[in-house]
Amino acid sequence: MDFIEAVKQENIDAIRKCPKADLHNHFVLGGSREYLLKQTGRAIQPIKKPLASMDEMHAWNAENLGQAFDSPEGRRLLIKATFEQAKEDGVTILEIGEDVWGVGEFFHGNIDELVAAFEKAHQEIAPEIELRLQIGLSRHCDIGYLEDCLSHFWGNKAFYSIDLYGDELAQPIENFKSIYRRAKSEGLKLKAHVGEWGTAEDVSKAVECLELDEVQHGIAAVEDSNVVRFLVDNNIRLNITPTSNYLLGRVKDLKSHPIAELYRNGVDVTINSDDVLIFDSDVSKEYLRLYQSGCLSAEELDDIRRNGLRQIYGN
Repeated sequence: MDFIEAVKQENIDAIRKCPKADLHNHFVLGGSREYLLKQTGRAIQPIKKPLASMDEMHAWNAENLGQAFDSPEGRRLLIKATFEQAKEDGVTILEIGEDVWGVGEFFHGNIDELVAAFEKAHQEIAPEIELRLQIGLSRHCDIGYLEDCLSHFWGNKAFYSIDLYGDELAQPIENFKSIYRRAKSEGLKLKAHVGEWGTAEDVSKAVECLELDEVQHGIAAVEDSNVVRFLVDNNIRLNITPTSNYLLGRVKDLKSHPIAELYRNGVDVTINSDDVLIFDSDVSKEYLRLYQSGCLSAEELDDIRRNGLRQIYGN
């Protein structure tokens, strides 16, 4: 059964069998809950209704994860769980990575050990998946601290991209300009979380300042037609996570999610999971939910799926 027919029949198992990309996945919360239950006996329950504040999300983390995985062994288990989840969901391109502070916290300050943890899980569980390994930056961290951490990563050809995430209001986007210039010189694809909580202007400003190739979220762009046109003209991809946006209160429902307007105005968009464990948001479910809500047609969803599998760069 092809993807369009699977969606129209609302057949989640058939949707899972179709190739798809997950380009916005935070592996700590991106894994298979069934795998983690089997390995640890810990039943991790997703949230069911929109949160009223980020404090509620922190409370969920404390209750469901706590410090159970805050060890080298625990970190490796979460990596494996993410590959298990991706394999179950028919993901064929998976972009995940570790925050820069993780190399010291979980991998003894050894970047080769960090890379090996991902590559070992990749080869053991889902070697058929294209792994795009990412360097993660927390936006609240001091720039000098991040630069010290990044000294372990620069020059390592295992990494595909760099991503900035966390509180969009923590510090000005300009503070990261030198890091992103270095990342560009290293040949990394440049990504950042912006426009999830901020404004349309924040999206265009981040793209211009950091010379981004892709934006994680970016849904606020829909508020300004000039920014939408800017994204189209500059071929900037938005890697969107619909259920996450809904359950964090960024959109009122999936039917009115901005992804439809952005897509229909020519913006390069993809559909992704974000945090599977908290949002119950594997990629196949995201496609089905957008169809069931009336946000996008099966044909439009198939176009977006195929677009996510397309290499948008010249190399």
